[in-house]
Amino acid sequence: MRTFAISLLIMLLVSFTLADAPAAASDYTLGIFGNANMDDKIDEDDIEYVEGIIEGTNGRTELADANYDGEINDGDITQIELIICGKEKELKIIDSTDSIVTVKMPVDKIIPLHMRHAQAVCVLGAEDRIVGVDNTVIESVRLFPKLSKLPSIGMVRQPDVEQIIVLDPDLVVTFTNSPLPDLFEDKLPENISVVRFDLSRAEDMREEMKKLGYILRSGKAADDYLEWYDNNMETVKERITEIPKENRVKVFTEREKNNGEEPSVRWAYATDTGYTDLCDVAGGINIARDHIKYHGDIDSECVISQNPDVIIGLSYEGGYEMDDETPFIEYREAIMSLPGFENVDAVKTGRVYIISGDFSIGPQLAIGTVTVAKWLYPDLFKDLDPQAIHQEYLTRFLRLDYNLSEHGVFIYPPLEER
Repeated sequence: MRTFAISLLIMLLVSFTLADAPAAASDYTLGIFGNANMDDKIDEDDIEYVEGIIEGTNGRTELADANYDGEINDGDITQIELIICGKEKELKIIDSTDSIVTVKMPVDKIIPLHMRHAQAVCVLGAEDRIVGVDNTVIESVRLFPKLSKLPSIGMVRQPDVEQIIVLDPDLVVTFTNSPLPDLFEDKLPENISVVRFDLSRAEDMREEMKKLGYILRSGKAADDYLEWYDNNMETVKERITEIPKENRVKVFTEREKNNGEEPSVRWAYATDTGYTDLCDVAGGINIARDHIKYHGDIDSECVISQNPDVIIGLSYEGGYEMDDETPFIEYREAIMSLPGFENVDAVKTGRVYIISGDFSIGPQLAIGTVTVAKWLYPDLFKDLDPQAIHQEYLTRFLRLDYNLSEHGVFIYPPLEER
């Protein structure tokens, strides 16, 4: 068993660790080796569970082998104690591709391959550890006033591997499907760990942010963010349960088309994306779900026949760097003037809305969800203020001096006009 000195050290340090803040009830298992009892955190309960495995009273679990040596013994207890104290030399995690990744600890230098990952690192208080950024951060000067001045590593789909090697990060965080491993991990030296998190799905956000909190030893910051995230998301989920399925709003969610593309064919979001989560969590019935999988083209005639109550257009314009609503106004008018759409309920009642991809998913997913919920069920969510929630996110978690009353275009029409 453990010595008195080690036990005392844990007692003194535990208040500063990831185990300190109480976690919300969760239906996921935190995919970090050392989470022996397969819950959503690593704490003394895991030490007790491993002791039970050694004594023969508990069954072996996938994550009980904390030091990943193929055996369950006192070495795993030591590793769990070190994780709790924030003194582990390496961490074995399962990322969102189900890959087991070894991260050397501590992580002092980070490269996020997209602005979504950069925001997550900033939320967790590790902005000063970022040593290089992609083009989406370079172009977002208002959102990343300091990070946008850092060396560029190109774009997420085709990052500059040579520049990344020169910057010599301990960790790179990127998407599950981009860049492809044979174009990226296979070209990096072993001392650079690559962790893949999408930070887009409502069902994965808690675990991905929690894992990143462990990797960055920013457990308190992760718990603070997730308390805010849960409060907003659960408010929406709980109220939506009051609405019978047959009374829920029918929604068509599309992406803005490029100039020259056939307007009679719409590009829709149907299932299994962060953008469809906006509709699903907010209680909408996505009309494209029965016609295409994931996302893709759908004929306008299909939209007309399904007669949605609400149409939501996702624009790649707008965001933190823009103050002019004109592109949103034009996109909304283009939807409403499509042939035959004058007979669609969403157009007849003016319930056609435009939302910026800049703030609708990623760590801001809760903001986008509350916004869409208010569009779909204005009476049910009349007490919620999405702009106030958004402002709190920017001020509290990104520590930005950015006034949403003066800058940014994120939705159209503005909420006060509805």
